[in-house]
Amino acid sequence: MSTTARSVQLTQREQQLRLLLVNVAQFIDSTAKLNQPVVLRWAGGWVRDRLLGIESHDIDVAINAMTGQQFAQHLSEYCKRPEAVETHGFLPGDVGRLHHIASNPDKSKHLETAMVKLFGMDLDFVNLRKETYAEDSRNPQMEFGTPEEDALRRDATINALFYNLHTEEVEDFTGGIRDLDAKVIRTPMEPFQTFMDDPLRVLRLIRFASRLGFAIDAESEKFMNDERVLEALRKKISRERVGVELEKMLKVALELLDRLGLYQAIFSDPLQENVEMPDITRWHVAYTCLDELLRNQEPGSIGQVLIDDADSTYLAWNLAAVSPWIPVEDRSGRKQKANALPPVGVIAREGFKASNKLTTVMAACHKHRAEILALKNAVCDSAPTIHERDTVGMAIRKWDAGSGHWKLQVLGVILVDAMEQLDKFPAEDRDEFLQGWDKFLKHLAELDVYDAPNLKRLIDGRALAKALGIPPGTWMGKALEICTAWQLRNPGETDPEGAIQAVRDKADELGIRPTT
Repeated sequence: MSTTARSVQLTQREQQLRLLLVNVAQFIDSTAKLNQPVVLRWAGGWVRDRLLGIESHDIDVAINAMTGQQFAQHLSEYCKRPEAVETHGFLPGDVGRLHHIASNPDKSKHLETAMVKLFGMDLDFVNLRKETYAEDSRNPQMEFGTPEEDALRRDATINALFYNLHTEEVEDFTGGIRDLDAKVIRTPMEPFQTFMDDPLRVLRLIRFASRLGFAIDAESEKFMNDERVLEALRKKISRERVGVELEKMLKVALELLDRLGLYQAIFSDPLQENVEMPDITRWHVAYTCLDELLRNQEPGSIGQVLIDDADSTYLAWNLAAVSPWIPVEDRSGRKQKANALPPVGVIAREGFKASNKLTTVMAACHKHRAEILALKNAVCDSAPTIHERDTVGMAIRKWDAGSGHWKLQVLGVILVDAMEQLDKFPAEDRDEFLQGWDKFLKHLAELDVYDAPNLKRLIDGRALAKALGIPPGTWMGKALEICTAWQLRNPGETDPEGAIQAVRDKADELGIRPTT
């Protein structure tokens, strides 16, 4: 092992967190019978990013003497002690709820871990481990390991660094500091074996090289397209895991476009001269927000509800890309046709030749943005109308008509709202902001209107006209909407007579004279 004089300047919050975790380790040493003292290290991405001067709110805590779940239970017990409250001066929200994440090898969760939010930072607790792989599987056998064994199992040397909370030193077992300085992505062990153990590492190295602007070292690159590695990547890796890595690459791509100032060259109409561009100073908030939503896939979470398959994920990242354009109104001064695309649709169609489906969803985001935001605000303000199932359900049907994907329209509005409400996307602001949208979606679930666009009418136009005793006409569209609203108010009804009567009651508005 080598320790380095390379320092990490902790923020006040990080220093507060370090002190708390060290005190928990001392608490465990004094109360539990272990064969070695507890040693805590911040691992991987946080160390890399902080050494590069990049802010990070996600921290992996590696533990030598127990599982992450066991440590988190001790942490929870310690934080309830009066002396801990007095020592650390906990404020409301400083110590979040503990979440146990069971192992799930099919989703690359090989160990049980525990997650908790402390002082506004997201922490994952897991024990140091070593891995052994079977030839036909990327799911390793896990055992407790040493810090060096844990470092060697990682995908890249720059991700194998530790920050020892007790010595306050950076620990480097694989040459990660050297590679950070050289801006090189290198595997800790021999590349071929690293990739054959877990072929997904091929994609991970590409992602980090793109994100950081580093080069992949020649030896690692040589084996990334080795036929045996490619075959293992094709057969051993679930398509879901490949999709997750590709999603992360999309975020990296948007970050690079932003940092390099390429937005205007890509997301603009090349046929138009001197077009006024939208404000993109807060664009990073939108794509950071989407990344956060995608990472939280707990049942009922915003990301899980709104982005539920690979197609939706692709559309979601495209919405993030054009989010600065979504609220922009036409500024040409020319009279527009009723079905004319708004600027965001034009940019999608002309700027990067988006598909009709994608263009339509983007245009619908623009068209329905004010209504979606108004309904969300009504829910947060507990307005009386929010309990009218027909009002809410008919609104969702309206959003979905024509373009479909009403949930993605809501997502697009969330991304724009984030840009308008937040300067950055720190944890404390993020949580407060997302609570309102979470409340909105949970209210829709309580009303059971998610599937309102697919509601099957109890009566069709021909049967309705016959029941009213009048010929079909222009009145029928509005009349069928009245029937649908009645069904939403009466979800358990199977007899259409109530819907027919609702139309009779509004005969004057419809300009019809039904027979009795």
